Amino acid sequence: MRWNLDFYIASILWLLCLAVPMGVKSQSYDLVIKNGHLYDAKNRINQPMDLAIKGGKIAKVAPKIPAGDGKKAIDATGLWISPGFIDPHTHVFVGENPRVFAGGSSSVFPDAFSFRSGVTTVVDAGTSGWRNFEDFKTSVIDVAQTRVLAFLNIAGGGMSGDPFQQDIQDMNPEMTFNMIQKYPDLMVGVKIGHYEGKSWQPFDLAIEAATLAKRPLLVECHLPEYSLEDQLKRMRPGDLLTHTYENIRDRSPVVDEQGNLRPEVLEAKHRGVLFDLSHGGAGFWFDQAVPAIQQGLTPDTFGTDLHRFSMNSGMKNFANVLSKFLALGMGLEEVLEKATWGTAKALLREDLGHLSEGTVADLTLIRIREGSFGFVDSGGVRITGNKLIEPELTIRAGRIVYDLNGLSASPFKFD
Repeated sequence: MRWNLDFYIASILWLLCLAVPMGVKSQSYDLVIKNGHLYDAKNRINQPMDLAIKGGKIAKVAPKIPAGDGKKAIDATGLWISPGFIDPHTHVFVGENPRVFAGGSSSVFPDAFSFRSGVTTVVDAGTSGWRNFEDFKTSVIDVAQTRVLAFLNIAGGGMSGDPFQQDIQDMNPEMTFNMIQKYPDLMVGVKIGHYEGKSWQPFDLAIEAATLAKRPLLVECHLPEYSLEDQLKRMRPGDLLTHTYENIRDRSPVVDEQGNLRPEVLEAKHRGVLFDLSHGGAGFWFDQAVPAIQQGLTPDTFGTDLHRFSMNSGMKNFANVLSKFLALGMGLEEVLEKATWGTAKALLREDLGHLSEGTVADLTLIRIREGSFGFVDSGGVRITGNKLIEPELTIRAGRIVYDLNGLSASPFKFD
């Protein structure tokens, strides 16, 4: 009986050997990326490394992975391999409603702008509230290839325009918390903004909801009756102030008339309040950014405030924003860290922003172009820089979703 079993096993193994031609090695991975410079802040990798992907996840990171181990191999010579960028401030609840952001034409569909900028995750900044988040989820989040997360607006209808954004009776911390509890994997926090009254009740209700949810509060601009000092005093460590370097009428700038960072800004920074760029169409000014950065107030996160208007103004796109900060004197590694692992930590999403083995394969290959490049702020002022971050290829969940120069494509053979 034992002899028959051994013979059966040997026969199966012999047949399997016949199925694989001699000299052909089985391919362990779906994709191997070779010869790139890998930067992963969480794992403290900043050196040439190869990377392999299998089943939509990072399978291996090592100095040398044979190209033949993958069904496809990409030569990343001259490129940096980075975790996929995370944009923490966008407006992507797009729809047919004219002139509004919530389900309207002022927002944009994420896939149209994310991957070409190296972005694999976007965060919608309170375009929806507890009343219409599920519409947003059905119409955008569930159908987008981009990972879409959300700050939930304390206003029940989100950014539906006035008078809805001014209705304190519709700012319900319990309903906001309930919606966050229902979709915890999609929610990163609560947002307050676009309130024009003098009452502090909306701000307090937003903090109450964020406290219940154990998530950060995003404080956007357009709170003209709230002073910057009072806003910062109410914010908790880990909360995010947006439009850090704006210079407009409805909020005091972070730098005073003498070019000094305001004491309340320094105190908030030391207390753990985070400062998001939130470039937008009017939220970034060199006359604020230059002295603020020189005095140590670099952005903690690089939110673009992407929407239909900002993408055609000085903001352009996420990669252009990162390049702008290279021109302002920040180092490439610092910029990449804040655009990936730093943002993931700020959003309490430490499953993102790194290339650890076993994590979802969200990454981008970027080229650092050298030359003379112009960068514009919200006031139409230009500076020049000598480096430009250009995304060459973006991978989301192991799938190539953007390939600028056809690195992954088969070459055409001319006769």
